[in-house]
Formats: sequence, structure tokens, C-alpha cells
Amino acid sequence: MINRYSSRRSKLSQAFLNEKLKNAVSYDRIAGYFCSSILEIAGESIENVTGKVRIICNSSLNAEDVQIAAYANLRMKQEWCEYLPEEKYFDENSALRLRKLYALLSSGKLEIKVMPDEIYGLMHGKAGVITYRDGSKTSFLGSINETKSAYTVNYEMLWEDDSPEAIVWVQEEFDFFWNSRYAVNLCDFVITDIDRISKRVVIPLKDWREDSDDVVPAVAVEETVYRRDFGLWEHQKYFVELAFREHKQKGGARFLLADMVGLGKTIQLAMSAKLMALYGDKPVLVIVPKTLTYQWQEELKTLLDMPSAVWTGRGWIDENGYEYPADSNRSILKCPRRVGIISQGLITRKSEAAELLKQLKYECVILDEAHRARRTNAAKDPDLHKAQPNNLLAFLNEITFQTKSLLLATATPVQINPIEVFDLLHALSLPNEATKVLGDKHSIWRKRPQTALNYVSGNVDVPTLESEMWEIVRNPFPQKIENNRRIEIIRNQLDISDDTFVLPQNMYSELRLAQRQKIKELYFDDNFVQNHNPYIRSIIRRTRKFLEETINKETGEYYLEKIEVELFGEKDEEALELMGYLYQAYKTAEEFSTLLSSRVKGGGFMSTLMLRRIGSTMLAGENTAKKMLAWTAEGKERIKDLYDDLFDEDDEDDEERRSEIKELTLEEVRCLEKLVKVLKNNRDTDPKYERVLSILQNGVNDEGAWKDKGCIIFSQYYDSAKYVAELLSKDLKDTRIALYAGGDKSGIYEKGNFRKETKENIKKAVKNHELKILVGTDAASEGLNLQTLSTLINLDLPWNPTRLEQRKGRIQRIGQISKKILIYNMRYKDSVEDKVHLKLSERLKSIHDIFGQIPEVLEDVWIAMAQNDEKRAEEAINKVPKRHPFELKYEQNILKTQDWQSCTFVLNKEEKLKELLKGW
Repeated sequence: MINRYSSRRSKLSQAFLNEKLKNAVSYDRIAGYFCSSILEIAGESIENVTGKVRIICNSSLNAEDVQIAAYANLRMKQEWCEYLPEEKYFDENSALRLRKLYALLSSGKLEIKVMPDEIYGLMHGKAGVITYRDGSKTSFLGSINETKSAYTVNYEMLWEDDSPEAIVWVQEEFDFFWNSRYAVNLCDFVITDIDRISKRVVIPLKDWREDSDDVVPAVAVEETVYRRDFGLWEHQKYFVELAFREHKQKGGARFLLADMVGLGKTIQLAMSAKLMALYGDKPVLVIVPKTLTYQWQEELKTLLDMPSAVWTGRGWIDENGYEYPADSNRSILKCPRRVGIISQGLITRKSEAAELLKQLKYECVILDEAHRARRTNAAKDPDLHKAQPNNLLAFLNEITFQTKSLLLATATPVQINPIEVFDLLHALSLPNEATKVLGDKHSIWRKRPQTALNYVSGNVDVPTLESEMWEIVRNPFPQKIENNRRIEIIRNQLDISDDTFVLPQNMYSELRLAQRQKIKELYFDDNFVQNHNPYIRSIIRRTRKFLEETINKETGEYYLEKIEVELFGEKDEEALELMGYLYQAYKTAEEFSTLLSSRVKGGGFMSTLMLRRIGSTMLAGENTAKKMLAWTAEGKERIKDLYDDLFDEDDEDDEERRSEIKELTLEEVRCLEKLVKVLKNNRDTDPKYERVLSILQNGVNDEGAWKDKGCIIFSQYYDSAKYVAELLSKDLKDTRIALYAGGDKSGIYEKGNFRKETKENIKKAVKNHELKILVGTDAASEGLNLQTLSTLINLDLPWNPTRLEQRKGRIQRIGQISKKILIYNMRYKDSVEDKVHLKLSERLKSIHDIFGQIPEVLEDVWIAMAQNDEKRAEEAINKVPKRHPFELKYEQNILKTQDWQSCTFVLNKEEKLKELLKGW
């Protein structure tokens, strides 16, 4: 029988849905668009279906999103959170509806699958099959979606047909979609979040500050990074909870975060800073390299909805780009936001503005890339007592007294000498309230740092005399948070509060025998010096290897999904040949570098610039020579303008390398002119570009074309990146090529034509699989998520080795759609890069394995090799310690964190924003 229904004639919720679901044992539905509001008008009817209710509906997932289950779940989570369900379901009716939906989903009675829109477009063909207890069935189709408004507000029509032919036809359509390889089950996060939102309670800021069990999740659970980005990993949540818990205690939070590159130090620090800013009422100061100031501001805004202001020297700029001009240097004390971000260069130059900052009291101070705060000559002066702190370390030693919490971050706390990490911890420990770091002024950890470091490093045996043992243990004595049962027992038995860090010297002699025995067991049996020394208590360090190979007992999953890395270009036969005109050009560049470095004191960096640039692309080499000739002709006294033109960055730490070269000699000028002529005549046949094009089209071995997998191509130099992007656009005519660079130079090439585009739109297009080839400068090496790309080509190898790790971190990160990423490192045979690679690669690898990345100081190795000084290069690299001086305490396990995902108490969003908008 055929029945026709119109919402104009009757309420379809009563006349059709509720009526037809009576005595139903199953319900299969192609919904098009599904919303929980359907349960408000048909919840009981669906609940009373004795068997399964299966619904297939649309999703904005891409076809490529669903190829890997973990990424499909992540994207589905993001889609759900972008819908802002916490803002749409806020009344009691909504909560009741969600509780019903959760009960149906968690019991398995209701199953929902989603289908990417792009597979068959939007599901306008809405239909269903209902099966009854007596075995009879009916089918229907029409315009109606499975929503409350569709059944009660919209004008809709339905056509019911219970004929066998119609039922079979509709069932076949449903089964086709339900069993499609593109159909994805509703992810667990969405189901759990439905339950959370149904119980959600908004609490005022005042109550949160005074009393809340879920203090951290209450702030964090609805942050953008947690819901609409890639979430927070367990090790990140651990640090945030630890830092905030300590911030509320005596002495505040004083930690050095030393996670490997790519493990998200910035977001850990930023989330901690937000919690501290909301908990207290004082300013938060963030000190970062100049190149990272706006990246920090952008991440605070997009990931944490956290306003901030950046000091430019001319005033403050807030997160919306609004400028607050300075009328004097004192304007730095009038930051318009709770969080102020300044450049390290402000401090290294000992500016007046930096001095003024010492007048304020802070809730928290953060120093990113903290290894730059060190002794000026620790690498050269064997008498470390004479080594003086550089300006950044001196500033740190003063500002530490002005802040409740101090958080430092660097992946390489030791660059040359372990004493460098003592200096950082010493800065953390200086205030009287911070004795938990290194103890008081009588502590051996503070008075005899080299001796203590020798104990920790295993260079000398630890003392066995009880008197010496007691001095090592008591000052500072660890807190209960060390997760050691003996520490907890000792503190409880001796009635020592957890905010007492230095135990009296004479206490040990007054202890009972059993109490002394417990301390001995802590020292000897628990290996106190290795497992509980002040360094590993204050240094939080996790490695990717540990996270990828360790299972979280709570979830049964690895702490981090493993992403394998396959490197190409490492073998000798994979290096590009320096032949013909290229060989001639490179030899001419070497001649120029030798001439310049031999007569200019401290000119090693700039004299080798030509070799760096010609090793990138022929165009870059030609541009360098032309600019040097023009610079000489104009009589400029500094090379700064040349540096700024050639690099897509502005790093104040390279200021000392910008040598004063007043003029070039006639011989040097002739070298440059010869170089320009050779390169200009042969620029159209660039070997590196030809190799890039081949890899993109054909792959390297049998892994397939890299352009199909998605690829980012890195160069240090904007002109090289632009040159490659332009040529690729012409050779890959049907492929859009993105150029990602500093300033407003980013854009998209399409069939050879360029249009400017914002970085945000480029990132969005990559995320949605609309862009598969990205050519970027090192402006793209930090703070950029490129999980949809699984291959990377380094057109040139940066002479600051840390950049290689930062580049790799763009694709080796959570949410990567492939189990393996492919990386090709390009270099010319017999070039400087090749010499370093062949002679020092094994040593570099061992250093990388120890530290997680290569120390920045090894840039000197490249300069020495460029100047054919192999002995100096070996000396530089051999100064780096052969092993990490600290046991990796956080490689043993990651302590359990609170249940963020199920947190039902959330902080009032408007109050959070209002608090953070307050100025200094």
C-alpha cells in the first residue's frame, strides 16, 4: 500500500514517525542530516524499538580523512566541536535530550555512521525501512531530515510504500552506504562528549579559584586546542597539571621543560600560563626569540582563545593587530593585555625597556629557547668560575625574584657543558621561596655544582658515608609528588609538610634507627642520586621514542602513535654531482669565501654565505653575488641589509655574525662578476629543481609519486622557494602550488599565475586536502600543522641544525595520515654540506640520539668545514658531551592525569576572556 504524508495536512512526528515506530524491532535510516533534537519528539519511540536503530548521515569529512581510522576519528571530533554543541545545548530540555541520546548510543541500540560529503554529495535521497515484530516491513522516502525542525516546523512530504519491491529497493540503498568503505562509525569522543555536555555546569571564576576538584580540566576541556585542533597528549596534560599545582604552592612552579622538538612545548607553556593568569591577578611575561613573537601570539589566540600583546619597540600590538603606540620606553610597563610577549633581543641589547621590566611583579615569566641564556665563554674557559653570564642569563637571574612562577623551555638544555643547565636551574632557585629547586645556599647542589653534576652524570661514584648521604638527601628533600612510597612515608613519619624543602642538618642524628634505615633505603636502594636528584625533579623531559614505544596502562594505547621516518639522500650515490658550469660556479664561490674570510676578522659566517646560497639554487647564488656587488658599489658599511634581503627571517641572535665589511677587494669583485656570468647563462638547468620535479612525479624507489602523498619543500631562502614554486606551477599544470613565507609574501600559484593568500587560508586548504604541494621557507618550520602531507624535501640543509628537526616536526606529529613519512635531504657531492655529512654524520647522529636534536652551537662546525678547517670542526663537535647528563625520569612512566574529557565543570567563558583582557 502507498501512503502519502504532508506536514501541511498533519504533524509528521505524530502522524508518521511515532505511529510507524510502534511495535518496531529495527529501523534503518538514510538521514541526510541527523541532529539530536529528533529525540525530543521521537525519543520514546526510538527507545521502544526492541532492536537496532541504524542511521547513516552526511559529514564534512574528506575521502582521504577516512583512509586511516585514527585520523577519521580526529576529524570527526573536530567537526563535532566546530558545531559548538556546548553553546547550543545549554538548557534542561537540551540536557535531557542529550542524556537520552547518550543512553541509546552507549548501549549500542542506536548506531550512527557518517559518510564524507564528497563521495556522493549531500544525501538528498532520504529514506528508511522499518521492521515490525510480526516480520512485516515498510519503507518510505521524502524530503525530511531526522531533526526536530524537519518534523515540526518545515514543510515536508513523505511517501510510504510497503510493497516488497520498494522495501528491497530502499534496503539496498541503505546497505550500500552502511557497508561502504567510506562510512565511519561515530567516534568515541563524540559519544563521551554528549554525556559530558548533558551534565555540564558553568562555574564562576571566583568559585573556581577557591574550590574546585577539576581545576585544570575546568579551564582546558573546552579550549580550541583540545576540541577543534589536535588535542592534548597525556604528557602535555601532565606538565600543565604539574605546573599549575606547583604554582598554587609555596615557591610557585619552577621548571625547565626540555621535551624533544615536535612534542608541543609551546602549548604546554601557554596552557600553564593561562591557568596562572586566571588564578592570580599579576602580569604574565613571555620572552621568546624575535622570530617567534607573533607565532606565540597566533597560537595563544587560535588554540587557547587567549588575548595577548607583542612589544615591537614602537609600542604594543594586540591579538587583533590593534597598535598601542609608545610615548616613551615606560610604555612597556602598560601592556594592554594580561599576557605580554617580548623579544629576547630586547634583553640581549640591554635596552632601557628591558631594565624597566624588572620593576614589575609577575604571576609567571616564561623563557622559550632558554639555552640562549648561558655563560659567555663556557665552551672556551676551562675555569668555569670566571665565566660571566650573558645578558639574557643575567636578566633571568634578576627577573626570577619578581615572579611567582618561572618556566623555562629548550630541547637542548646542554649545548657544550653541563654547567649550562646548572645555570638555568640556579636561576629557578634564587628566590628564598624556591629552595625546592636546588636547596638553600648551603646545599651541595648549589655550592658545588660541578661535583653534583659529576654525581648525576656518573663520572664519579656517589658518597657512601652517612654524613655525606644526609647532606645530599636533605637539602633539598623531595616532595610527595615524586611518586615514591619511601619519600611519602618519611615525610609522614617525621611530620614534614610538603612545602618544607630543607631538613635540619642535625635531624638525622636524632632519628630512630628505623627512620634512618628508611633514608638509607631511599638513598641506596632507590638510587636517590640518579632517580631523585634536583635536576630531574626540575627538568621535565620526554622523547618521541619513549612516547611511541610505551603503552598507557589507562587506555591500552601508546602514548603517541608511532610515525616512522624514512630518509633519502643520505647515501653517497644519492648526492647530486657538481659538474660542468655548476662545478665552475661552486669553485668560484669557494675562492671568494676563502679570500673574504682570510682578511675579515670574524667574517666566517658572511664569507661562507655564498656557498650556502649557491648550494640552494642557482638563482639564489646569482642573487647573492649581484647584491654583494651592488652593496659594494653603494658603499654601505654593514651587511645587515643584504642579510635581511636574502633570508626570510630576522633573528637578532645573528647580529654578531653580520660583519662590518666596508668594501670588497678588486680580486673579490672579479670573483663575484665571474660567478654572476656563469650562473646567469645556465640558470634554466638547475639540478636541484630537476631532482625535486622527478621525486614529485615518480618518487624515489617504488613508493609512488610524492605529489600524490602531499609534500612540503623547504628552503632557507625566499628567492629559492619562490623560484621552485614558480617552476613547479608551470611543470605541474593541473596542480596548485602554495608558497608559504614570512610577512605577506605567501600565496598560491595556479598554472604559472600567482595570487597572494593569507597563511591561515593556506593552512586550511592543506588541512582539507585542497593543497598537496607546499613550498616554504623556515617561516613554515615552526607552529605549522601539516598532517595531511606525508613527504618532505629539504632543498638545502640549514646550517643551524635545529631547523631540520623543526621542519620534520611539521609532518611528524599527531594526526599524521600516514604511518610513515618520507624525507629527502638534498646536497651536492663535494660541497660543504657533503663534507660535514661524510666526516661527522655518525657523531651528529649520536648527539641527536642523546639530546633529541642537535645543539645550535654546531653551526660553527659548518663554517669551519666551509673554510677547510677540519681540525676546528672536529674540536667543536667533540666538545659536546658524549651522553646526556641526566637520567630521563619521565621515561619511566607518565603519571596519571585527571579525566579532562569527562569534566562537567567548566569555567565561565565570558569571565575568562574579561580577566585576560585586563592590562598591566
